[in-house]
Amino acid sequence: MSSTPSTHPDQDSSGDGARRGVRALTGDTFSFAAAVGGVRGVVEAVLPGLVFVVVFVVTEDLTWSLVASCGAALLAVVARLVQRTPVTQALGGVLGIAVGVFWAWRTGEAEDFYAVGLWTNAAYLLAFLVSIAVRWPLVGLFVEAVRAGFSDLSGARRTPDDDGDATHDADGAGVGQESGASSFAALAAWRSDADLVRRYTIASWFWVGLFAVRLAVKVPLYLDGDVGWLGTMHLVLGVPLWGLVLWLTWVVVRGAHRGDSAGEPTTR
Repeated sequence: MSSTPSTHPDQDSSGDGARRGVRALTGDTFSFAAAVGGVRGVVEAVLPGLVFVVVFVVTEDLTWSLVASCGAALLAVVARLVQRTPVTQALGGVLGIAVGVFWAWRTGEAEDFYAVGLWTNAAYLLAFLVSIAVRWPLVGLFVEAVRAGFSDLSGARRTPDDDGDATHDADGAGVGQESGASSFAALAAWRSDADLVRRYTIASWFWVGLFAVRLAVKVPLYLDGDVGWLGTMHLVLGVPLWGLVLWLTWVVVRGAHRGDSAGEPTTR
């Protein structure tokens, strides 16, 4: 379970066109607020975990803590449904909370609310290390997938423009098939560029550091059953650290492709 906002490579749900999650890595500028999903996205990501740890510390009752956490997650979905705004990110939060709630309820141990998140971070850590070792750094795959427009290929008659955003083309399905083939080719083409491989490898090490820090801090607390500090560190090492690593990644990969705007990185 994670307190990190969704990294689905879509525009921010506010509809202002700002890039969030992985898609922020392909922008000419970087906005912390937009990248982490905006204020609402952060609240939706953090609130269920915050409610869980606060209620548990106050009551020491696992059942009430789990119910309160689920209620906070569901409230975010209901609010979006009432306001008729996209519910993808809120639903993702519900799924993450549901897994943690099920595991803690099954074992009867409050610290197991965070167990799935620890396993997930360990899996990501291993995946990034392996990708670096075989010279297929995962950051490169993620960024090139966004640049190639993979998030746009699910819709008919859609092709990626130069920024990886979706545009419509009157040529229909044939263009979509051609775009899909070129998109898959782009996932491997970057490996022939030594500078791109170097940049993506450096950036991937940032993510190795993120997952390693989380595990180094949270695993001992989990083993000690210290739910109060475990929950606190889960929040501290969630959105804030994720946003920082996302920005560091953007600094390294920005301008890696010929034709990207020159100049020093700037943030909003």
